[in-house]
Amino acid sequence: MDDLKKILIATDGSDYTKEAVSRGLNLAKVFGAEVTALYVVDQTSFVSFPMDSSIVSVYSLLENEGKRAVEEVVEEGKALGVKVTPLIVEGSPTKKIVETAANFDLVVLGTLGRSALSKLFMGSVAERVTRYAPCPVLVVRSKRR
Repeated sequence: MDDLKKILIATDGSDYTKEAVSRGLNLAKVFGAEVTALYVVDQTSFVSFPMDSSIVSVYSLLENEGKRAVEEVVEEGKALGVKVTPLIVEGSPTKKIVETAANFDLVVLGTLGRSALSKLFMGSVAERVTRYAPCPVLVVRSKRR
């Protein structure tokens, strides 16, 4: 772990990722690593809909949520003396996190800690990222249940 210089923290801005953000930033401080805060605008939900004004409005809302989410990580990083670069991309969250992870030493992301049954029906970004990422992944379970 001595070569931990670049950490990718994936966030969706929810309370469930706050613990992961905190852990990732603290690891970065200890190892002197740089952090990239990643937010993925999930297009998979509305990719089959025509781009009318309501879809554009939803997209704009998600994009603004992403800006807020990564900016929170930047601010928390500043308070700890950790350099954080914000990054907002579009696409499938799992695919984009895994693709981006190719340039990092560690990925940190949060999870809800859902049951096996709910994962069977809904899937889990954290589970798929852990399976396919080209680098180690730290999954931090939220304290909120």
